[in-house]
Amino acid sequence: MQEFAGQVAVITGGASGVGRSLAFALGRRGARVVAADVDRNAMDALERDASAMGIGLLTRRCDVTAGADCEALAGYAMNEHGRIDMVFANAGIGAGEAGPMWTYSMKDWQWCFGVNVWGVVNTINAFLPRLVAQERKSHFTVTGSGNGAFVVLPDAPIYTATKAAVQAITENLYYQSVAMKSPVSVHALFPGPHVVDTGLFDSDRVRPESFDTGTPKSSGIRSVEDMRRLMQQHGMELKTTHPDEVAEAAVAGILADTFWICPRTEESLAKFLARVESIRTLQNPVAASVG
Repeated sequence: MQEFAGQVAVITGGASGVGRSLAFALGRRGARVVAADVDRNAMDALERDASAMGIGLLTRRCDVTAGADCEALAGYAMNEHGRIDMVFANAGIGAGEAGPMWTYSMKDWQWCFGVNVWGVVNTINAFLPRLVAQERKSHFTVTGSGNGAFVVLPDAPIYTATKAAVQAITENLYYQSVAMKSPVSVHALFPGPHVVDTGLFDSDRVRPESFDTGTPKSSGIRSVEDMRRLMQQHGMELKTTHPDEVAEAAVAGILADTFWICPRTEESLAKFLARVESIRTLQNPVAASVG
């Protein structure tokens, strides 16, 4: 289980959720991990837990909305380890929007696009030149979402729009890397196949003051358990996936060198195919459901 011995992995959004699970999955396989985040408490907890498991790990604060922070993170990783083998553009948040989109605060739009879209762009700009310059095999993985990339769930329009943009960026990066015969393999990671039990629903815990809307969270959902209870009230069951499962899928995808890292179910595939059929036949779309 030392597939990544001696390799260096940098993870944005690395202190919680999928990022934290990636840190442990890679660390157990011998990688030296640099986990970047804005949540200092989560980074401290990650350091303690990694140390207890004998995993070599460094943490660094990085606000991915700031290009200078991403540049500093890339420089830090190179200075500490002299190489970078894997980068995970994983940082992401949910704005917690609910109701008609014309009622949303512009601060919600700006914050979510800043982290989810510009965060990916800034990470690409900081790391791709360094990865290419190494002239050896490396991996750049972007965490997307089927909500936006494959289907459009109407309950979170801001988040959905950011993830649609993220998939376009990721896929274009892949095409350009292939055309250039770049040694950098690009991967699109889709956490799932079910709703992943992370802190995404409580993103307000890391919301900067500059994006504070001054009003309570619109959706009223702050955890997967909140969503589960809400769905139960409507007679529906919410199936979930643990972040560790997503991390294992990412590891398998990197080892197999596949672009699509996309665990899915027959139900999720059917929702995607229904959308494709709507486009093919020019029939009015029907909204997919969470689950």
